[in-house]
Parts: sequence; C-alpha cells; structure tokens
Amino acid sequence: MCRFLAWVGSPRYLEELVLNQEQSLVEQSRNALIGKTPINADGFGLAWYSQRPEPCFYKDPRPAWSDANLKQLAHHTQSGLFLAHVRASTGTATSRNNCHPFGMDRWCFMHNGQAGGHEQIRQQLDGMIPASHYTHRFGATESEAIFLIAHGEGLDTDPIGAMGRAVLQVEDLSRKNGAIPFMRFAACWSNGEKLFAARYASDRFAPSLYYRKGRNGVIISSEPLDAEESEWLEIPSGSAIETDGFEVAACPFLEAGAQGRPNAA
Repeated sequence: MCRFLAWVGSPRYLEELVLNQEQSLVEQSRNALIGKTPINADGFGLAWYSQRPEPCFYKDPRPAWSDANLKQLAHHTQSGLFLAHVRASTGTATSRNNCHPFGMDRWCFMHNGQAGGHEQIRQQLDGMIPASHYTHRFGATESEAIFLIAHGEGLDTDPIGAMGRAVLQVEDLSRKNGAIPFMRFAACWSNGEKLFAARYASDRFAPSLYYRKGRNGVIISSEPLDAEESEWLEIPSGSAIETDGFEVAACPFLEAGAQGRPNAA
C-alpha cells in the first residue's frame, strides 16, 4: 500500500522528518517495517502551508529516493503544518495525478488503503462526487474520490464526520459491487489549521497509523520514525484524532455505522 507522515506545530524543515529520521519517509519508501508492502516506489508527494490559506504541492511519479529536487526542496522549506506521502499503487497508473496528497481549496488529503474491486466500481464512484467538485478530479484513485465525496458531505464544518460518511458510502458500494477487502482506510487530512487522521477497516486488517506528541508539535505517521517505541501511540482501528499541535483529541470513527454489518471491524 503506502506510507505517509504529517506534522503540525512549530515550523520545522521538511527534511527533518522526510529525510533525516532513522525510519524517515524516504527510508520507508525503500524499506517499510510495518505492513505487507516494504517498497513504496510508485511516486511521492508533499503538501505544506505557509502564508497563503491554500497548501503548496510538490509531486512526482518517480521513487522518492531518486529525486534530487526533493532533497533540495525539503532542505530549504520550513512549515508549521505539512503532509508527505510515498505511494505503492493498488492498481491505478503510476502518474503525477495519482500521487497523494490531493487538494481542493484550503484542504489536502492523503490515504493508505483501498476500496475492494475498484475496477468494478470506478464509474459509480465517480458518480458519487458532487458535480461542483468534479473539476478537482484529476486522477483515477479511490483515495481522491473519497476526499471529494467528503467535501460534498460537509468537510468544512464537520471534518471527521464528513470523512466518515464518505468512507461508509464507498464501503457500501464495494460491498454491493466490488470485492473483499471492502474498505481499508488510514488517512490524514488538513485545513491548514489542524490535522485530522483516522484508521478503519471492514475486516481486521486496518492499515497502521501512529502519532507522537512532543513539546513543539505532533507527528502522525504510518509507522514510528525512530526506535523510541514507547513515545509512539497507535491509533486504534475505528478511531480518529484531531490536533492543532498542542492538544490531541480522539473520537470514534465509523464505530456506530459499522455495528452489525457483515465483516465489520
């Protein structure tokens, strides 16, 4: 699948997490330690916030470890809120438009997971995206579709609830017309002020997701970036968090909606 990380807190250079950690994101692109896909070489992307309300993006379909521009950009760019992602495709093409994070207005979003049988449900999935948002559909992944569906569900006013409703809709579509696993979802998204993250699966194999709270901010990551395992907290399956870099608030994610459904986590 994929690996990602995000930071919110005091401004820091992107390279500090993307390149310079023991298990940095670039290292995870070559050798992920958690999950079934150790190599994540189908592109990468960055999104960061600075003086403008909308995020800036840098994406490339090449492996993260091979891009000298990434090293230069991460060395010179500082931000108090940024997201980074390395991709392992579950079927769609390796292209810039399919690289995460995805964006619309002030929001950006990245995902590790899948909707089962995407090839069978892709046309119907596109039909679930509000017409007013479809001009932001640049790629072909279910991840981008979930993000745009969540926009239509009220992401601006209900960031976690809207994402949960979008995930449930796509999972239901997969149950009816797709294939097992119907939904695996670990994601992080932001409006430039806070980070939101959630972990969920329709079976018992939710993609990994952790966070670490420090004196200067909060890191959210697919796996710990160093060997200090006691400092990293796993986000339970069926849970979501939101953080401004100072406090971390947890809440259920899809817990009620999943009760009593076949193969629900």
